[in-house]
Amino acid sequence: MTKIIFIIYFVLIGSTANAQITQELLDFKFEGNKLSGVLNLPQNSEPKGIVLIVHGSGRTNAIAQDSYLDVRKAILKAGYGTYMWDKMGCGKSEGTFNYNQPVQNSALEVIAAIKNLKAKKILGSDQIGLWGISRAGWINPIVINNYNDIKFWISVSGVDEKENFKYLLKQNLRINGHPKDSVQLIVEEWVKGTKITHSGGEFKEFQRATTNLSNNPFWLRFTNGGVTEEGYYNYQHSFMREEIDEASGLQVYVENFDTILSGVNCPVLALFGENDMNVDWMLTKSLYEKALNNTDLTIKSFQGCNHNMFNSKTGGFYEFQDNNLPRKRCDGFLDSITNWLKEMS
Repeated sequence: MTKIIFIIYFVLIGSTANAQITQELLDFKFEGNKLSGVLNLPQNSEPKGIVLIVHGSGRTNAIAQDSYLDVRKAILKAGYGTYMWDKMGCGKSEGTFNYNQPVQNSALEVIAAIKNLKAKKILGSDQIGLWGISRAGWINPIVINNYNDIKFWISVSGVDEKENFKYLLKQNLRINGHPKDSVQLIVEEWVKGTKITHSGGEFKEFQRATTNLSNNPFWLRFTNGGVTEEGYYNYQHSFMREEIDEASGLQVYVENFDTILSGVNCPVLALFGENDMNVDWMLTKSLYEKALNNTDLTIKSFQGCNHNMFNSKTGGFYEFQDNNLPRKRCDGFLDSITNWLKEMS
């Protein structure tokens, strides 16, 4: 059994429904690396269970920055504890951060966290639920299919089985004022470039096929100045091992994802922002309705809400950064989590 290395301290981080919240730093091992985690429990009552907070894409510094504090409080308000940790190579977690960590490996990481909570006999660890945003929409169904004792899943801004960048690019070009024919041209170039990369094509071939894309301001900003020859071949090395859908040119992140979703046998709460310009939420909603028809499925969408569940005007990728907008949660988002969990009890 993996030995947990841990440091514990208690601090007051807020108040929810007359109960104070305790915070405990609790690390665990995964693939030989110590991952830094934080456990929150109601102070004056035994937790009904523990909800694991599973991150979306990108680096984390979740412990130091108190990430998802409002979400954790909403969960604690319903009487559940929460557990969250930083990815490998992030925050105080050991190892090397891998942006392209396979979702199957991320699922094993989540299972390792669950097993360690149970091994430590943490209060509430007999009732484990999952909360996850974006990329976690691939991870959590895999966890549920491979670990038989997950009590519920809260999916936020969930995904379908394919890469979402085509949708993100199209919507953000539109938001940035590109005419329809220009959007179509640039998106088609991106698809061509993806197919060239995946088939082992040379960098110069990629460049010739993506002239308009490569000079587009949004693309240059998103890629930090564009694709370099070194970056192209570094990415191609791993990308060629992945499966792509020939019709759409999109990478398939999880094969037979609809079947995996159909294997989810616990209650599911799916929350979507109607201004989500990162992920095609309507496509995911439709997929959930078809594949999760044997579960207790609740779906809610929020008007004016972006991918990260904040009020927005356009949902554009750089809207908050460029306009210095306040990060205000959409009305009803946090309450929907609390109320659903209370109804689960």
